[in-house]
Amino acid sequence: MKEHLQSGGLIVYPTTTLPGLGCLPIKEGLDNLFSVKSRPDSMPVSLGIADLEQVSDLVVIPNFLSELLDSFTKGGITTILPAIFPLDQRLGGMNVAVRVFAHPEAIELAKKVGAITATSANESGMAPECSTEEAAKKLGIGKFVPGTCPNGLGSTYILLEEDGVEERGWRLTVIREGVVPQSDVMKWWTIPV
Repeated sequence: MKEHLQSGGLIVYPTTTLPGLGCLPIKEGLDNLFSVKSRPDSMPVSLGIADLEQVSDLVVIPNFLSELLDSFTKGGITTILPAIFPLDQRLGGMNVAVRVFAHPEAIELAKKVGAITATSANESGMAPECSTEEAAKKLGIGKFVPGTCPNGLGSTYILLEEDGVEERGWRLTVIREGVVPQSDVMKWWTIPV
């Protein structure tokens, strides 16, 4: 499997919401993923990980991030973090979206192969499938991790920007409300440190 992904291959895997479409964050994999999804390069994809350590060489990780993520449904928040160095624009360039997986199969996949793209396994604008096998068939992808996903709301996207003015040294903006309500995030954020 790792060799398949290292050569730019794609895989469909289960998550706690929808089947994910994964590739390693390398040019060949991203080329294939964006082609299969018919997704414009201007719409970056996030990275899914087993733990924050997997992206510590790619993004700046605030000292409070683990506490924030642990305060909500596991996998319910995707954080957009500043990149340490510019990455491929299809990964966000200088602002990279990172989601710590909650689904055991997705966690296991990330442990085996490292950070992997975490975007829904469907062509852009098309309704997603719940079965990873069906999603893979529709996209013409031969590799998949068997599983059925519950569907429903995606993760809540939070932008974290370094800011010397804010108490924590960071500014938080909810970009997209998902499974974790914006009001809950903002309530956590305004609790004094």
